[in-house]
Amino acid sequence: MKAAFHTLGCKVNAYESQAILEQFCGNGFAIVDFREAADVYIVNTCSVTAEAARKSRQMLHRCKKISPDCLVVACGCYAQEVKEELLSDGAVDLVVGNNEKNQIAEIVLEMLRQKSTVQQEPFAGQESLPEHIFYQDMTHCAEYEEQEITSQGEHVRAYVKIQDGCDRFCSYCIIPYLRGRSRSRKPEEIRKEVTQLSENGYREIILTGIDMSDYNKDGKTLADIIGIVNEIPGIERIRVSSLEERIITEDFLRQIAGYEKLCPHFHLSLQSGCDATLKRMNRHYTAKEYLDAVAMIRRYFHDPAITTDVIVGFPGESEEEFVESMMTVEQAAFSEVHVFPYSRRKGTKADQMPDQLTRQQKAQKVDIMMKLTRRMQMDYLRSFLGKELSVLVEEEVREKEKCYQTGFSRNYLKCAINTNEKLINKIVTFVAEEIGEINGEPVLKGKEKIS
Repeated sequence: MKAAFHTLGCKVNAYESQAILEQFCGNGFAIVDFREAADVYIVNTCSVTAEAARKSRQMLHRCKKISPDCLVVACGCYAQEVKEELLSDGAVDLVVGNNEKNQIAEIVLEMLRQKSTVQQEPFAGQESLPEHIFYQDMTHCAEYEEQEITSQGEHVRAYVKIQDGCDRFCSYCIIPYLRGRSRSRKPEEIRKEVTQLSENGYREIILTGIDMSDYNKDGKTLADIIGIVNEIPGIERIRVSSLEERIITEDFLRQIAGYEKLCPHFHLSLQSGCDATLKRMNRHYTAKEYLDAVAMIRRYFHDPAITTDVIVGFPGESEEEFVESMMTVEQAAFSEVHVFPYSRRKGTKADQMPDQLTRQQKAQKVDIMMKLTRRMQMDYLRSFLGKELSVLVEEEVREKEKCYQTGFSRNYLKCAINTNEKLINKIVTFVAEEIGEINGEPVLKGKEKIS
C-alpha cells in the first residue's frame, strides 16, 4: 500500500507529520509524493489564519482528484476545528484530532480492513460521521502526547518537539482552543530522541513547540533542556524556535550563553510594537520591555540574529498606532521579520472587536512594513561582508546554469557557495563576498575558505 503526506503550517506540524510518516513506514506502507496516486493521503492541516484554513481545504479536496478510490485523512488544527464539516461533502474519510496523532496508522489500517469487506457503500457520509472522527476536547487535555522520530528525510537539521499547547489566549489566536493547555515532554524522552537523531547523522537540532517559553517538566526548564542537548555527542548546533519576551531574563541568558552549541539566533515574538495594540491583543508586555529584552540578548551574544513576527491591521489599529509599531520594529533592528495581515478567526475575542480594517487597508500596511523590514534584513546581511562564517551546508541549488551549495550560518544567514563540490552535511568556513539572490531569496554569496 502507498501513503502520501502534505503538511501545512508550523514546524510543530512538520515534526508531527514525520512522526506519523514513521508510523506508516513501520506498518509496511510505501511513501510516495503527494502528487502521485496513493491508497492513503494524510493532510496535516493548519488553522492559524483564514488563508491557512483555505489552503487546508484545497489540499484535502485535491486528493480524490488524484486517486478517486483513496482514503483521505485530515489531521491537525483545522481538522480539530471543523470536524464534521470536513466529512459532510465526501472529500474526507477520516478526521483525527490533535491528541490522537500517534494512533493514525492503526486507525487507518482498521478502516481499510473495514472498507475491503463492505462493498458498494460510501466510505464517508453524513450517517457515519461519528465513526470517522477521532478527537477529544483539547480544553480538558492535560497529558503530553508522546511521539518520536528517527529521521527527517534528507534534511541535515532535525526538529524535535518538546512542548505542546498554550495558556496565553492572545485575543487573535485560536490555537489554544485547538491545541489545549500547555504541557511539556519528559526530559528523558527528549534526550533519547536527540541521541537517536545524532546516531543517524543529524548535526543540528531545533527544539520546537507551541509555547516554548512555558516548558516545565520534572523540575526542568527550557534552559535545562538546551543544556541536556548540548551534552549529546555528535550534535554540533542547537537552535530554539519562537520564544516569548517573558523568558528573556539575566538568569536565563547567563545559563544558555554557557552552552557552546547553542546558535546565536533568537526568534522573539513581537506581534505589535504599539502598547495600545499589544493590550488589545492580550500580550502581556510593553514595547519598551520588548526592546529591553532585545538589548539584553545583545549583551550576552555577539552579533545575534533576532527575528520576529509582526501582525499589521489589527482591529482598531490607527495610523498613529501603526507608526508606533514601525518605530519599535526599527529600533529592534531585526535581521528578519515575518509580516502578516491580521486574520479574523471565529471563536476569538478579536473577531468580535469593532473597527475591523478592510483587506485593502491591511494590504497597504503589510507593504509599508515589509519595505522597512527588508531594508533591515539587507543591513544585517551587509554587516557580514568580508567576514568568515561557519556554515552547515544543507542542499545543492542550481540557478542560471550555476551550482550552489547552500546552508545557514550559526546566526541564521543563508549562504551560497558557487561550487560543484558536494558539501552537504559538512560544516565549512565561508567567506562572504557579496549579497545576491537565489530563487528570489536574499543570500550571502562567497567561497569556502580552505585552511
